[in-house]
Amino acid sequence: MGDVTADWAAAQAEKNPGEGVRNGGDLVVETLEALGAKTVFGIPGQHALGLFDAMGRGNLQFVSSRVENNSAFAADGYSRATGEVGVLFLSTGPGALTSLAGLQEAYATGVPMVVVASQIPLEGLGARRKGMLHQLDDQKASAANVTKSQRLIQHASGIPSAIQDAWTEAISSPQGPVWLEIPQNVLLDPIMVPPVEDALAEAADNPPRVELVREAVKWLQSAERPAIIAGGGTRRGRAEKSLLSIAEKLRAPVICTPGGNGAFPWNHELSLQSWIEDRYMTDLLEDADVLVVIGSSLGEVTSNYFTFEPRGRIIQIDAEPRVLESNRPGLGIRADAGQALAALDEALDAGAGRTMPIWHGKPPEELVRESLAKVRARLESQDLSKELKFMADIREAVPADMQTFWDMTIAAYWGWSCWDAREGQFHSAQGAGGLGFGFPAAIGAAVGLETVGRPSGSARVLAVSGDGSSMYSISELATARQHNVPVTWLIVDDGGYGILREYMVGAFGKATATELARPDFVKLAEAFGVPAVKVAPEGVGDALRAGFAADGPNVVVVETLLKMFAPTHLAE
Repeated sequence: MGDVTADWAAAQAEKNPGEGVRNGGDLVVETLEALGAKTVFGIPGQHALGLFDAMGRGNLQFVSSRVENNSAFAADGYSRATGEVGVLFLSTGPGALTSLAGLQEAYATGVPMVVVASQIPLEGLGARRKGMLHQLDDQKASAANVTKSQRLIQHASGIPSAIQDAWTEAISSPQGPVWLEIPQNVLLDPIMVPPVEDALAEAADNPPRVELVREAVKWLQSAERPAIIAGGGTRRGRAEKSLLSIAEKLRAPVICTPGGNGAFPWNHELSLQSWIEDRYMTDLLEDADVLVVIGSSLGEVTSNYFTFEPRGRIIQIDAEPRVLESNRPGLGIRADAGQALAALDEALDAGAGRTMPIWHGKPPEELVRESLAKVRARLESQDLSKELKFMADIREAVPADMQTFWDMTIAAYWGWSCWDAREGQFHSAQGAGGLGFGFPAAIGAAVGLETVGRPSGSARVLAVSGDGSSMYSISELATARQHNVPVTWLIVDDGGYGILREYMVGAFGKATATELARPDFVKLAEAFGVPAVKVAPEGVGDALRAGFAADGPNVVVVETLLKMFAPTHLAE
């Protein structure tokens, strides 16, 4: 910094000796607090020390993970559970890069986050000084695939506005993580910028175009077999009430994707639940003459692995313009799902002359009952009684309003289809599909629910992992113990990467490199000071209930081999 600033800072320190000298790190903390941030996740690092020193003068709660990828998952879980923006502090180079897989999940799922990464000093940027610790040729470029935008802040005076802009972008649909970089010297050097007094970030408006709403209503009013696919954008847009109203007006069957699980009442007479990977459901959706797709790209899972061949017209609503018609042509409406469905709901109120929906002589409610019965019959024909009971026992043990976080494991694949979220929320890593999401995301969620004050009084959440995915985040047992986080972690131990084992056996007749040596999870958890118990599959319900009643973190281990259901008859 120049001599003028240094002289000014020295004069201020002499004038107010008890207050010390403020720096760029203080501006970061002050701006985040003014925007409403309460908690920050991350790991300290050399170039980021100005951030962490400034936190000591502020009021932000800091949760230190043991791996940056898990810090990103924790900030993601915090945001999903609370509806607030997750904040992540990263160090330069290896720390920043290690976070990227976690950020990919947040980006793919549309989770609002503000990421503040440190950088080497300004004079080292642009490869003018090589060999600096943690230096990358272009750190922002590394984050470009997994964040909405990336900014480098070169002067302390630009920090408050840049963070405010990043926060606004993060919460504007399509929501997602936004990346900021601040060089070490900008964080540490004394500043003349006064303390941040206020900051305002409001989500940008993203309404549907009027003519598109009018056209969609015209299609729906004349539809004989309307159906709805509710994706994750339905939940992100808080569109559940409008979805229910529209479905009942149209008498349209509704199916939820894994990301949309919970967007529609599970036991409603029009609910196809979430059995979207079953061919009976694919057949039904293909037969719709107008299919409304909300907040979904009709991607791999939603299209039953690209076997979906709809014969009717498609109305696709999504805040992300790149998603529209990316897999199927249709009437694309770029809008926030909440705003779009509210507009459709209001327009349908004003409309008249609706065609009575009849699916080949059957009312839609009867078709829904028959379709669900066919799915159940198919499951019963595949010798899956152990799997069905195991999932039912977990569902019975979990309180109706408890939030759950699921890793990419066979139990989660079952959860995608059979989990009734009730008053809670179902969260999984289906956006990017990376391993290790469940436990650190649950830690972030529980911290968030404690911080914001859970209305029901209980901030406890459930994480579900396999033995393979749990090893990605096993170090976070230390984080959970350090902060006494109310998380119950269910580890389903089948001795390897179970879903990959099943895929390989099905495709090639044998599995390769899927078997794993694993620790004694009970002893390992206890070494971290976390209570743990191993039970047989039939004891999972009682073990979970005991864990939910305890204080702080705990672990339940079940050794069992679960199978996946087949989406068609085995003979097909």
